[in-house]
Amino acid sequence: MSRDVPVPIVVKLGGSCLDDLAGAWWDDLAGHAAQHPLVLVHGWSKPLSRFSERYRDPSAFLRDRYGNRSRWTTPEVIDDIKTVSAELADDVTARLAARGIPVERLLGSDGLVQAGPGETWWWQGKQLVELENLVGPITKVDPARLGTLRPGYAHLVTPLARDGADREVNTDADRAAAAIAGALAATSLVLVTDVAHLLIEGRPVTRIDAEAAAAFRDRGATGGMRKKLRAACEALEQGVREVVLGSGPVSELLSGRTGTTITRG
Repeated sequence: MSRDVPVPIVVKLGGSCLDDLAGAWWDDLAGHAAQHPLVLVHGWSKPLSRFSERYRDPSAFLRDRYGNRSRWTTPEVIDDIKTVSAELADDVTARLAARGIPVERLLGSDGLVQAGPGETWWWQGKQLVELENLVGPITKVDPARLGTLRPGYAHLVTPLARDGADREVNTDADRAAAAIAGALAATSLVLVTDVAHLLIEGRPVTRIDAEAAAAFRDRGATGGMRKKLRAACEALEQGVREVVLGSGPVSELLSGRTGTTITRG
């Protein structure tokens, strides 16, 4: 990537926290975007749960033989993800456009993100059965699909992907953001979530290296935080300098005044 423009910042917006971000938070993001190319990757878990009661049912989720949790994704679920993502994208676009930042939306499945074969064996109750689940691990990101990245302009990515059979598949939004940040040679990845810090033994952590973050991920982290730490470590392995997670304004997260900063060493 050319260094004639500032290095892009990748920000993952958690679907569970979008409703809680006040106007001042968006003012801050727009101010940052005016100075830096901005790529946003959004989640959709909470909007999808609101969309239909069936997505709140425990049967909507599967665990593979390794214990990893995944949404059971069928072609119908992909369609619903697109529906709620379009509404979410309209909301984000309106908020930033009102602050002078135009937004271009892109589906990851439109050539940006490629996925490999997904797990086929899943637990149903106490039985391990073979199921088709349209979920796959990210294998490649083509940053050229984002076009020219420049200050004063933002891209918003819906983290779907295409697999080797040209099927549209679901991917984890945090890990998609990590892969996109690595492909763009971004210096920073910001994971905006609904908690202020990473907590270890009930205490907020302001700074941690990748080795310690991975150790906590494997021995103590649960649920969404475990996925975020996995994504953070993947981003650092791909050359991203730092990953910051928290609920504060992006400028404060990047400055270290709030949130948790995870570094390579």
